[in-house]
Amino acid sequence: MKTSARAGLAVMAAGGIFFAATSLGDNDDSATAAPKSAAVSAEPSHSTVSGAPESTGASGSSTGPGPYVALGDSYTAGPGIPARTGTPTGCDRSDHNYPTLVAHELGVETADFHDMSCSGATVDDLTAPQATDRGTNPAQLSALTTHTALGIGGNDIGFSELITQCAKSGILYFATGSGKYTGNHAPCRGRYVNGTTDTVRQKINTVGDRLADTLAEVRRRAPQARVYVVGYPAILPAAAGDCGRDMGLAPGDVTFLHQEQQQLNTTLRQRAEGAGAGYVDTYAPSNGHDVCSARGTRWVEPLVPLAPAAPVHPNARGERGMADAVINTIKASKGS
Repeated sequence: MKTSARAGLAVMAAGGIFFAATSLGDNDDSATAAPKSAAVSAEPSHSTVSGAPESTGASGSSTGPGPYVALGDSYTAGPGIPARTGTPTGCDRSDHNYPTLVAHELGVETADFHDMSCSGATVDDLTAPQATDRGTNPAQLSALTTHTALGIGGNDIGFSELITQCAKSGILYFATGSGKYTGNHAPCRGRYVNGTTDTVRQKINTVGDRLADTLAEVRRRAPQARVYVVGYPAILPAAAGDCGRDMGLAPGDVTFLHQEQQQLNTTLRQRAEGAGAGYVDTYAPSNGHDVCSARGTRWVEPLVPLAPAAPVHPNARGERGMADAVINTIKASKGS
């Protein structure tokens, strides 16, 4: 069905570590089709997306893409990256976070861009106000219209707390001979995995169920939106190498945490595809740019950041990389 309403775009991330959802409304029936994933270069791209949607008003004149509503958690908000913007200030949004970069590249007008992302957000904060230490953020879905949409999830599995607990286990590990006497090189894994029971995986499955419900709600509110779920970038390498001491993690726990993140991304992809949404892979372009990589190339800062960013969160390079992944996937889906 053709419509004269302006195309809508929304991006959202979530969690103590990261997850996001994006939507792009089209002016035809293909808006509900799932786009194909695109391969994204790890190097930042500064070209404008020629495939960005344009809308046509009643007069038939192009008014550009929009509106664009950004939803999500700290991986979307970009805490610590100059300069802080928006209200409430407790959400710690950066004016160089990836939604802002995407909006700029797509040519979305300032009046049509609404960043609702907020550090610490969970799925519950999509439908209810979120209290911060400096003001209250309205329910994020309140910004949606029939032509915009969303996503969320990482804080729900407690990934930040998981890394903190593993770092504590790592301190004891290194202080007691680095496994020489215990033979246990993954002490933190033992806190969460008992036989075939993995409590982190259980939380991931719950997040997947809640994401499916959220995507259904987005579809109800924005039936013509093209929806994308954005996965987490690489946070830790697959194997510890020289990474463990810098992050305070036993080598086996580096692998354990990496595997849990991979499972989270797999769940996000599956739930997205099951709901007829697209999936933006930010892991592939960020692989090799994790917290343990060189200071000048990493996308995510370690526990003690050496670039402006929150601990174990994307720096400006990471936000740029995620923006490129979103833009390239939108471009690919428009050409499919």
